[in-house]
Amino acid sequence: MEISRNKVVSFHYELRNGDGTVLEDNFNDTPSLYMHGADNIISGLEKAMAGHTVGDEFEVSLAAKDAYGEIEPNKTERIPAKYLKHEGKIKVGQAVRFNTDKGMRNATVVKVGKFSVDVDLNHPLAGQSLSFKILIKDIRDATDEEIRHRHAHGEGGHQH
Repeated sequence: MEISRNKVVSFHYELRNGDGTVLEDNFNDTPSLYMHGADNIISGLEKAMAGHTVGDEFEVSLAAKDAYGEIEPNKTERIPAKYLKHEGKIKVGQAVRFNTDKGMRNATVVKVGKFSVDVDLNHPLAGQSLSFKILIKDIRDATDEEIRHRHAHGEGGHQH
Protein backbone atom coordinates (compact mmCIF):
# COMPACT_ATOMS: atom_id res chain seq x y z
CA MET A 1 0.00 0.00 0.00
CA GLU A 2 1.32 3.44 -0.95
CA ILE A 3 0.91 6.63 1.04
CA SER A 4 -1.91 8.63 -0.51
CA ARG A 5 -4.98 10.65 0.51
CA ASN A 6 -6.88 9.28 3.53
CA LYS A 7 -4.17 6.77 4.46
CA VAL A 8 -3.03 6.75 8.08
CA VAL A 9 0.75 6.56 8.23
CA SER A 10 2.83 5.39 11.18
CA PHE A 11 6.44 6.59 11.01
CA HIS A 12 9.62 7.21 12.92
CA TYR A 13 11.58 10.39 12.29
CA GLU A 14 14.68 12.33 13.19
CA LEU A 15 14.53 16.10 12.73
CA ARG A 16 17.68 18.20 12.24
CA ASN A 17 18.10 21.94 11.76
CA GLY A 18 20.29 23.51 9.06
CA ASP A 19 23.39 23.13 11.28
CA GLY A 20 22.79 19.37 11.58
CA THR A 21 21.74 19.52 15.24
CA VAL A 22 19.15 16.86 16.14
CA LEU A 23 16.03 18.67 17.41
CA GLU A 24 13.70 15.68 17.79
CA ASP A 25 13.99 11.92 17.38
CA ASN A 26 11.34 9.26 17.98
CA PHE A 27 13.18 6.18 16.66
CA ASN A 28 13.27 4.71 20.19
CA ASP A 29 9.71 5.71 21.00
CA THR A 30 6.15 5.26 19.72
CA PRO A 31 5.89 6.07 16.01
CA SER A 32 3.98 9.20 15.01
CA LEU A 33 0.68 8.90 13.15
CA TYR A 34 -0.86 11.26 10.63
CA MET A 35 -3.60 11.12 8.03
CA HIS A 36 -2.24 11.92 4.59
CA GLY A 37 -3.98 14.74 2.74
CA ALA A 38 -5.47 16.35 5.86
CA ASP A 39 -2.71 18.92 6.48
CA ASN A 40 -1.71 17.19 9.74
CA ILE A 41 2.05 17.65 9.15
CA ILE A 42 4.12 20.35 7.48
CA SER A 43 3.44 20.60 3.76
CA GLY A 44 6.93 19.78 2.49
CA LEU A 45 7.13 16.63 4.58
CA GLU A 46 3.66 15.49 3.52
CA LYS A 47 4.62 15.91 -0.15
CA ALA A 48 7.81 13.91 0.43
CA MET A 49 5.85 11.08 2.10
CA ALA A 50 3.48 10.57 -0.85
CA GLY A 51 4.03 7.32 -2.74
CA HIS A 52 6.24 5.69 -0.12
CA THR A 53 5.45 2.22 1.25
CA VAL A 54 6.00 0.32 4.51
CA GLY A 55 9.69 -0.17 5.23
CA ASP A 56 10.83 2.79 3.14
CA GLU A 57 13.61 4.75 4.79
CA PHE A 58 14.52 8.11 3.27
CA GLU A 59 15.78 11.59 4.00
CA VAL A 60 14.30 14.90 2.92
CA SER A 61 15.62 18.44 3.26
CA LEU A 62 13.11 21.29 3.34
CA ALA A 63 13.56 25.00 2.78
CA ALA A 64 11.92 27.18 5.44
CA LYS A 65 8.94 27.95 3.17
CA ASP A 66 8.16 24.21 2.91
CA ALA A 67 8.64 23.60 6.64
CA TYR A 68 7.30 26.11 9.19
CA GLY A 69 7.44 29.09 6.85
CA GLU A 70 9.51 32.21 6.69
CA ILE A 71 9.63 34.51 9.69
CA GLU A 72 6.87 37.11 9.54
CA PRO A 73 8.35 40.20 11.25
CA ASN A 74 4.97 41.71 12.19
CA LYS A 75 3.57 38.55 13.75
CA THR A 76 3.70 39.82 17.33
CA GLU A 77 0.90 40.43 19.74
CA ARG A 78 0.53 42.11 23.12
CA ILE A 79 -1.52 40.06 25.55
CA PRO A 80 -2.52 40.69 29.16
CA ALA A 81 -0.04 39.05 31.54
CA LYS A 82 -2.94 37.44 33.43
CA TYR A 83 -3.44 35.06 30.47
CA LEU A 84 0.01 33.62 31.14
CA LYS A 85 -0.08 33.31 34.94
CA HIS A 86 -0.26 29.49 34.52
CA GLU A 87 3.26 29.67 32.97
CA GLY A 88 4.90 30.91 36.20
CA LYS A 89 7.54 33.64 36.08
CA ILE A 90 7.72 34.83 32.46
CA LYS A 91 11.10 35.52 30.83
CA VAL A 92 12.13 36.81 27.40
CA GLY A 93 12.74 33.87 25.04
CA GLN A 94 10.38 31.56 26.94
CA ALA A 95 7.97 29.42 24.92
CA VAL A 96 4.40 29.87 26.20
CA ARG A 97 0.88 28.65 25.41
CA PHE A 98 -2.27 30.69 25.82
CA ASN A 99 -5.93 30.27 24.95
CA THR A 100 -7.61 32.37 22.26
CA ASP A 101 -11.01 32.33 20.59
CA LYS A 102 -9.34 30.09 17.94
CA GLY A 103 -7.94 27.62 20.48
CA MET A 104 -4.52 27.24 22.09
CA ARG A 105 -1.65 29.24 20.59
CA ASN A 106 2.09 28.75 20.98
CA ALA A 107 4.32 31.80 21.16
CA THR A 108 7.73 33.04 22.26
CA VAL A 109 7.99 35.88 24.77
CA VAL A 110 9.81 38.93 23.35
CA LYS A 111 9.04 41.55 26.04
CA VAL A 112 7.68 41.36 29.58
CA GLY A 113 5.83 44.30 31.10
CA LYS A 114 4.04 44.72 34.41
CA PHE A 115 0.57 44.16 32.95
CA SER A 116 1.22 42.83 29.45
CA VAL A 117 3.53 40.51 27.55
CA ASP A 118 4.61 40.87 23.92
CA VAL A 119 4.79 37.52 22.15
CA ASP A 120 6.07 36.37 18.76
CA LEU A 121 3.52 34.08 17.11
CA ASN A 122 5.94 32.67 14.53
CA HIS A 123 6.63 28.97 15.02
CA PRO A 124 9.98 28.56 16.85
CA LEU A 125 11.36 26.77 13.75
CA ALA A 126 10.11 29.40 11.28
CA GLY A 127 12.81 30.71 8.99
CA GLN A 128 14.90 27.55 9.30
CA SER A 129 15.68 24.86 6.76
CA LEU A 130 15.07 21.40 8.22
CA SER A 131 16.08 17.83 7.39
CA PHE A 132 14.13 14.70 8.24
CA LYS A 133 15.19 11.06 8.32
CA ILE A 134 12.02 8.96 7.95
CA LEU A 135 11.17 5.26 8.39
CA ILE A 136 7.65 4.22 7.34
CA LYS A 137 6.36 1.62 9.86
CA ASP A 138 2.75 1.10 8.77
CA ILE A 139 0.08 2.38 6.38
CA ARG A 140 -3.64 1.71 6.64
CA ASP A 141 -6.91 3.12 5.35
CA ALA A 142 -8.35 5.87 7.55
CA THR A 143 -11.61 5.03 9.31
CA ASP A 144 -14.77 6.99 8.50
CA GLU A 145 -14.44 8.73 11.88
CA GLU A 146 -10.83 9.74 11.18
CA ILE A 147 -11.86 11.12 7.78
CA ARG A 148 -14.68 13.12 9.42
CA HIS A 149 -12.31 14.44 12.13
CA ARG A 150 -9.46 15.01 9.61
CA HIS A 151 -6.78 13.33 11.76
CA ALA A 152 -5.51 9.90 12.83
CA HIS A 153 -6.72 8.36 16.08
CA GLY A 154 -4.84 6.04 18.40
CA GLU A 155 -1.40 5.77 19.96
CA GLY A 156 0.95 8.22 18.26
CA GLY A 157 -2.00 10.16 16.86
CA HIS A 158 -4.87 12.19 18.34
CA GLN A 159 -6.52 10.78 21.46
CA HIS A 160 -10.22 11.46 22.13
